[in-house]
Amino acid sequence: MATSEVRPLAQSWSPPPSLQDHLDEGRAAREAVPREQLAILPDGARDPMGILDRQDSVRVPELVPIRTQRMAESAFAFYRGTAALMAADLSRSPSSGITVGSCGDAHVSNFGLFASPQRTLVFDLNDFDESAWAPWEWDVKRLVTSIVIAGQSTGRDEGVVRDAALGAVRTYARALMNGSKRSPLKRYYDHFDADAASEALDPESEEALHKAVKDAEKRTAARAVRKLTSVDDSGRLVFVEQPPTMTHVDPRIEQRIGEFVLEYQLSANVDIRVLLQKYHVTDIARRVVGVGSVGTRCYLISLADGDHNALILQAKEAGQSVLIEYGGVEQPEAVARFIEREGDGGRVVAMQRILQAVSDPFLGHLTGPSVEGPERSFYVRQFHDKKGGFEVDTLEDAAFGWYASACATTLARAHGQSPTASIVAGYVGGGRVAGEAILEWSYAYADLSRADWQLFRQHRGVDAA
Repeated sequence: MATSEVRPLAQSWSPPPSLQDHLDEGRAAREAVPREQLAILPDGARDPMGILDRQDSVRVPELVPIRTQRMAESAFAFYRGTAALMAADLSRSPSSGITVGSCGDAHVSNFGLFASPQRTLVFDLNDFDESAWAPWEWDVKRLVTSIVIAGQSTGRDEGVVRDAALGAVRTYARALMNGSKRSPLKRYYDHFDADAASEALDPESEEALHKAVKDAEKRTAARAVRKLTSVDDSGRLVFVEQPPTMTHVDPRIEQRIGEFVLEYQLSANVDIRVLLQKYHVTDIARRVVGVGSVGTRCYLISLADGDHNALILQAKEAGQSVLIEYGGVEQPEAVARFIEREGDGGRVVAMQRILQAVSDPFLGHLTGPSVEGPERSFYVRQFHDKKGGFEVDTLEDAAFGWYASACATTLARAHGQSPTASIVAGYVGGGRVAGEAILEWSYAYADLSRADWQLFRQHRGVDAA
């Protein structure tokens, strides 16, 4: 009788860890770092103004005053622009040590609506400039602190703010645990459909959602073309200058735009490469965007076909993630090699595709336009494709709580794509202990951030609030 052959896969195969194995590993991690320790915000020497000055030293000098003005407007605006400060402070705080693919700047204004490739509106994270691998609680603390600062800045009752902040952690815990019980493939396909969400909302939240959807539906690429461009005497689509927030670029950049666009196309998906062959570049301009991003190099590129159908792409500078630069988080070897090969623009694109349920099909990256110093890394996306958000300071209290929970659910979905997500779920548990600890940390950090804001206004010579 012939001896049965032992196949190579049978020899090397061993069962992968089960959900229960991962949950047990997460619970065991509580012994090394009890969840109560997540409340600790250590004292000690800090140099918040030094960090902000260092960031501004590599930005476009004439735009730095705009950044200062925008960040000085309110405690929440300042918080939005200080992901680097928080990363540095998080690095001094006790950590679970369980890393996930992280947004790096998951405050409440970095969630919003945008159009999926199927042209439906989805709600998701929408900023990935600082994305990298980091402890899961760093994103959660960034989110919860933003809820606290945003709530307090608008004079809400402290009970409303506390309930929204604590509810966000517990919602995150439940969503992460529920996701862990589903297959990785089902978790991958999860997304927050804006139309379906309204069915179970209270009237205040439903009204807030409908307003955001209505505004997002207006912010189309065609509207951006109408507002930002005109056609010159030769029939070329050109950007209308609005100094200092919209200006034409140095001729040396314009001269090389063809090679930059080609490099971007090579990084984009093949269907987009074919689509872009129908368009020709007509103009490029520098545009000021955001709060914390002001001073980084951001360009709008207009393209049109022979029948005047237009498309606007945005190329935004990608620097080193603050999670790495100021948080000191060592990246997995494969991630570090990827960043070295593809640049930080590649990092942003890759992390966006991992963390978002659906992403802009025009995503790509390049190394390009700079006339001072070395060339820089950029990521590219379509400009204003039904992108919309929620004005957190105008939400009624019930809608404020709903929005905080929606952001927490979305963050849990993003973290759920990481192989360690079930370990995090085991560590967090039901969210009561971790929630109280993170809430305590976030309230303490909100006070620290407000003090930094006042110091910033003095440091930059802005009149006292």
